[in-house]
Amino acid sequence: MTAHAPRPPRHRARTVTLIVVGSVVALGALGLGAVLTVGGVFVTPRYLEPWAADYHEQFDDPRMQVVAHAVLAPSGHNMQPWIVELDPTDPDVLTLFVDADRLTPAVDPFARQTMVSQGTFLAYLEVAAAELGFSTAIELFPDGEYDETALAASMTALPVARITLSQDAAASTDDYASLFLSDTNRAPYGPDALTADQIGALTELADDAPDGLSLTMLTDQADLTALGDLATVGTRIETEYAAATAESDAVFHATEQSKNDARSGFGVEGQGTSGFMKYLLQGLITIMPSINDDAAGAQRQIALTAAAVANTPAYALITTADNTRAEQVEAGILYGRFSLRARTLGLVMQPLSQVIQEYPTMANPYAQVHAEYAPDGGTIQMLVRVGTPTTEYPVTMRRDAADLVRLG
Repeated sequence: MTAHAPRPPRHRARTVTLIVVGSVVALGALGLGAVLTVGGVFVTPRYLEPWAADYHEQFDDPRMQVVAHAVLAPSGHNMQPWIVELDPTDPDVLTLFVDADRLTPAVDPFARQTMVSQGTFLAYLEVAAAELGFSTAIELFPDGEYDETALAASMTALPVARITLSQDAAASTDDYASLFLSDTNRAPYGPDALTADQIGALTELADDAPDGLSLTMLTDQADLTALGDLATVGTRIETEYAAATAESDAVFHATEQSKNDARSGFGVEGQGTSGFMKYLLQGLITIMPSINDDAAGAQRQIALTAAAVANTPAYALITTADNTRAEQVEAGILYGRFSLRARTLGLVMQPLSQVIQEYPTMANPYAQVHAEYAPDGGTIQMLVRVGTPTTEYPVTMRRDAADLVRLG
C-alpha cells in the first residue's frame, strides 16, 4: 500500500489565522514594529538558559550539576514544584522536597500530579548523573510518609527522596541528548504506526518496575478512538470548570519579561508557536487581551485536542495497583524514563491529563477510563499519546537551578 503523507498541523494554522485576521485593525493602528516590541522581540529570554548544553558547568558541586539537568523535567502545569537541599555533612547527598507554594489544587486537588512530577525530576537527575559518571541511589520518603490532614506543611517538612551520588566509571546512558529536547508535542502526529522495536524498547522500561506499576502501549483502532474521545471530553470539561480556567490563567505569561520573571507556567509556546509568530501573538495578546479570553481559549483547546487525537497512532498508560504517594512518585520516574527513551527513538508525546484528574466535574469520564483500562481497581497515573512528529515544538520556561536550593 502507498503510505499517506503526514497531515499538516492544521489546528495551528487555524489558530494563528483567526488571531491575525481578528487583529488586523490593531496592526494598522499600532504598527508591526510596536506590536513586536510589546511582544518582547528585544528581550533576552533568560527563562531558556537551562536548556543550554553547558548550563550545568557553572556549578562546581556535582549535586548541582545534576539538579541543573533535572530542572528540564516535565511537570504538571509546568509548575516545577521542586526544592532541593544539599546535605552539609555529606557532599554526595541531596534531598528532594515538594515546593508546596507551587501546587495547583483546582486541577490536582489531591496533589497526585505534583507527586508524579517529583518522579520525572528524579528520572532526569538519574540520566544526568550517569552521563557525568555517577550512579544514583534513591530512597523514597526517608523520613516517613506525609500527614494527609496537613499536606502542605507535611510536604514542606518531609522529603520526597534522599539521593546519593557515587562515582561510577561504568555509569552510562543512551538518553542524555533527549534531556534537551522538548518534552511535549501537541501537534497531530504522522500516520506511521510505531514499530515493534519501538514498542519493545518502551515497554521494557517497566521490566524492573516495583510490583503493581505497569506500562501499557495501545495501538488498536478501537482503543485509539475510545481514548481520543475521552481526551476530547476531558478537555471540554476542564475548559468549562471555572476554577481550572482561573488557575491556568494565573500561570499564563504573554510577554518575554513576564516569562523571565516567572520561569514556569504557560506561554504561547504551548501551542507550538515560535520565532516571529511568537512575538507577534504575544504583542497582540498583551495589547488586546480579549483575543485570548476564556471563551476563545476554550474553543482553541478543544480544537487542538480534537485535531491531535485524530492523528495519534498509539497511547501509553502508566498504572499503579493502588494510589500511594510512593506509587505516584514511582509512576513519575517511569514516565520520565519513558519520555526520554521515546525521544531517543525519534518519537514525541503529549500527556492527556484532563480525563484522569480528580475534581468533581471530571468524575464521569474519570470513572469511565478507569473502568475500561484499569478494571482491577488500579489508578491510571499517566495517559500519553505517542507518535512521530510532523512539526517541531519549542522548549518552554525553566527555573534557574540555583533557585531550587533551600538551605538545610
